[in-house]
Amino acid sequence: IYENYLFHVCFKQNDFIFDQCLTVTAAYFNLIFAYFHFKRNIDSNEEEEDEQNEEWEVFFLETRITSRFAETAVRRKVINSAKTAKSIQFNVQIPKSAFITNFTMNVNGITFVGSVMEKTTARNLYTQARSRGKAAGIVRTNSYDMETFKTEVHVPPGSVIEFELHYQEMLYRKQGFYEYNLYLQSDKLVPQFQVDIYIFEPTGISFVRSPDFLGDHFKGVTKITHSKQKAHVSFKPNFQQQRKCENCTSSIIDGNFVVTYDVPRENIAGELQLSDGYFVHFFAPNDMSPLSKNIIFVIDVSGSMWGLKMKQTVQAMQTILDDLGAEDYFGIIDFNHNVRCWRGELVPSDSVYISEAKKYIQDIQPNGGTNINEALLRAIHILSEAMDNGLINAQSVSMIILVSDGDPTVGEIKLSAIQKNVKKKMREEFSLFSLGIGFDVDYDFLERIALENRGIAQRIYANQDASQQLKNFYNQVASPLLKKIVINYPEDGVSDVTQNSFDKFFRGSELVVAGKVETDGALQSFITASSLNLKVMVDLSLTVDGSDLDDILAKQKHALPGFARQLWAYITIRQLLAERSLASSAAKKRTITHKILGLALQHQFVTPMTALLVESEKGNERMLADSPRDSRQGCCSGKLLKKSSDNTALPNPAHVRPPIDGDPHFIIHLPKINDNICFNVDTKPGTILNLVSDPDLGVVVNGQVIAAKKENNKKLNTYFGTIATYFKNNNIYIEVTTEKISVILYSNYLIIKDNAFCFRLNLFVKKDQHVTVRVNEQVTFMVMLHRVWKKHPVNVDFLGLYTPSSNMFSPNVHGLIGQFSNEPFIYIYNFHPGKDPQKPEATMEVKGNKLEVTRGWQKYYGTDPVNGTDVYCWFIHNNGKGIIDGHFMDYVVPSLNSFPTPPKIDYNNLKKL
Repeated sequence: IYENYLFHVCFKQNDFIFDQCLTVTAAYFNLIFAYFHFKRNIDSNEEEEDEQNEEWEVFFLETRITSRFAETAVRRKVINSAKTAKSIQFNVQIPKSAFITNFTMNVNGITFVGSVMEKTTARNLYTQARSRGKAAGIVRTNSYDMETFKTEVHVPPGSVIEFELHYQEMLYRKQGFYEYNLYLQSDKLVPQFQVDIYIFEPTGISFVRSPDFLGDHFKGVTKITHSKQKAHVSFKPNFQQQRKCENCTSSIIDGNFVVTYDVPRENIAGELQLSDGYFVHFFAPNDMSPLSKNIIFVIDVSGSMWGLKMKQTVQAMQTILDDLGAEDYFGIIDFNHNVRCWRGELVPSDSVYISEAKKYIQDIQPNGGTNINEALLRAIHILSEAMDNGLINAQSVSMIILVSDGDPTVGEIKLSAIQKNVKKKMREEFSLFSLGIGFDVDYDFLERIALENRGIAQRIYANQDASQQLKNFYNQVASPLLKKIVINYPEDGVSDVTQNSFDKFFRGSELVVAGKVETDGALQSFITASSLNLKVMVDLSLTVDGSDLDDILAKQKHALPGFARQLWAYITIRQLLAERSLASSAAKKRTITHKILGLALQHQFVTPMTALLVESEKGNERMLADSPRDSRQGCCSGKLLKKSSDNTALPNPAHVRPPIDGDPHFIIHLPKINDNICFNVDTKPGTILNLVSDPDLGVVVNGQVIAAKKENNKKLNTYFGTIATYFKNNNIYIEVTTEKISVILYSNYLIIKDNAFCFRLNLFVKKDQHVTVRVNEQVTFMVMLHRVWKKHPVNVDFLGLYTPSSNMFSPNVHGLIGQFSNEPFIYIYNFHPGKDPQKPEATMEVKGNKLEVTRGWQKYYGTDPVNGTDVYCWFIHNNGKGIIDGHFMDYVVPSLNSFPTPPKIDYNNLKKL
């Protein structure tokens, strides 16, 4: 409209009037735009307020912690007081180390009960139910410390829905205390919101703390009562306290609610507790002098560490070097495609060496590839040489701390070979600790290589305070008190004992051993370990009658009577999962898998070998809680499809973001409506389509279409066989095909505009899998290769393009998928059965258009490149007509490095909007 006015009025005037016309017209339209923007915000706030009143909720969370073992029950009751049917969600974030034990749901008197069963059996029952339109959704773990359980049900007005989820976990002692962590989140105000945490420790509680949740906003809301053996922490914010501001209709509850505590330690040999036919032994001596350390820091300084990652690593190392003990020795190795040693030997931690080391680290400039294999072997060589030359105190502790953010790309890149090489050279006296920064790194590999060499692995989250995380990890291993610890029990007194030999014990931590009790008398424990000055023998003989503790637990209202049995199963399964990851043969892995399966079924734990099948009492509605095939998969979801009398209920999709994948070419996730749309672009092989175009950043991504092998009398499927990225401002062109990757620099210098900026391009390649292009930590594209059997009669190799939601495009970004960075307003209604009973239909209003859309499953290959994963989406017919700007032919470009012309806009349709 604005352009039409300028053309018909302003352009016809003389120069003076033309300038005035432009000024007045611009001001006029700015006022109009401001008015509608303001009105839209008011309308959306009113709609948000109306939505707040559509549901009446109760949220209860109760946790019972008994002897460091916690069971959490999350309950939510919702009444749909709206006049229309709506979808009710139940989302819970639980610790990744926890096991879900049960989930129940009651919808208008119909109860759904969960039971843990073998995964294949559960999946078969689930698939049968889904094929009849009775269920949908899988619970998946993500790569953070938390995972999300999510379920949804569509209910008519007046419905009452009750959800209840149970999970169990062991609390680990770190830096002198146990930490229980809850992630609390509520997007709306809840009339009754209550958290109760009950702690019972038979030997006593020395302190209980809970930092103010979300700072001063909830100051004084958290209440703690504490006696010798019991504690109660409660958090009950009222309606007004939950508000973000005095008149806000949204809730501020969004963050970690933490409770920390510890127990008194009167006996150096620890605590021995007997209950329900099981024993648990907690060993955590305090009053000892630390052993000296020989520590080599192996730091990744490849190109991917550039920027914030390197800055935070340097900050952490400055503090860590200052914290080294007077008797400690240390060394530093930094590596990219080359391996450099600050010094080729261990040096004492005096002030001169510490100062030199800090300066060395401060001057590191990340660049190049990643040679993990050579860096680790060099660190082992330095420690071995020091030991052979008698420079290492026999009572000291030797360790390597690896800090890396990526997979190996230089030298030996086969992970199994690196693991074998390190294992072969590593001595029994050494330990390897692995810290993986971010999500580009193969954390499973870092965990395996650490566990196999008497260490542990930890993920460092780059989007948080990585410096503090690195320092916290170092603090956990900074003070070794004992080495070579063995805890023995009479062979005829116990059975099925968990791990009872440990390489090291660090101050502030705790060793836990559990097992079955085979005797009615007192249980003895014999502990041997090496301390600073001598090898000590600690004899623990406690006369503990199991029935005494059982009687005490039975009288406690909020204790867990069966804690010892569940704690033993929890520890055993965790240790078996670690053994399974290190299994040297398929036969050994199968044996361990069978053990895990048996324990998980017996104790009702959802593990990688089991799943939680939730079904109604009549068995005609089912849903599944399951672990993912790929640990890097993002969000988790479980959903239930239920029909009401006036609408067809439809489960929402998981939070996937796969823009281009297979056929259909386009699967777009829309965060605002938490749903997916998908559409095809049916065009001839050889056609080049613009996918992303950002003129402000000077970036364009285009894809060329290829065809599958045509079957008789069937539609010709098309895919993307080439995807090219062109950086116009810098004359860099990257082309990925199913056969090769080409990088072309069109000139010998980079073009720098007047507003000069630093251009940084990172290219990560994983052979025969994917290539990732990252620019200035601002935008990232990943192109994945999907291989098929060479002699396949129909299918061909093809490419998929994936973009993270964190990409920071300019407001002018466009293209077939780029335009969805500015998510359009979409309204979906009029749900009704389709021609295919398995594919419901609805009406979608978007951009002034009314579209008839179909709900269905499409294949997404981002997490399973071979078989693909089913993704639920709204399918837009007619080549995306109505949801994309203009016509799909507007996105055809002449070459792979072409910037497109703006799409044609129907101004008449815009006026209607």
